[in-house]
Amino acid sequence: MCSIQRPLDTRDQVRIAVEAEAILGILALGELEELDLVASDALVFEAEQNPHPARKRYAFEVLAKAKVFVHSGEQVEARARSLLSQGIKPLDALHLASAEAGQADFCCTCDDRFLKRARETAYPPTRVVSPLELIAEIAP
Repeated sequence: MCSIQRPLDTRDQVRIAVEAEAILGILALGELEELDLVASDALVFEAEQNPHPARKRYAFEVLAKAKVFVHSGEQVEARARSLLSQGIKPLDALHLASAEAGQADFCCTCDDRFLKRARETAYPPTRVVSPLELIAEIAP
């Protein structure tokens, strides 16, 4: 969710401005059907928690563009528990488990702690990457 929300963040730091542009580029590629966006119950849950109406609305607009939607279930929850045991925070574990269940190649995050922890754990089938790493991988 932090990546989805990045374009709405105040761009007073270079990193935020560059990541925001990368996310907008990724979303544009999704709209052009050059890649498939994956959404999940975990992302919907997190979007619903946002107390800012404009940010909440924006998140749901982005999620509506997803070509794949992953519902939480026994498989996702079991994988999330496994990721929890490796030190990944609960909601991050659900995001990554959902991305894996949706057969996503990448799980994009602006959360440095999640990136670090995911890279320290056993290499999952879905790579956890920053917006800049993702745009470098997928941009034509």
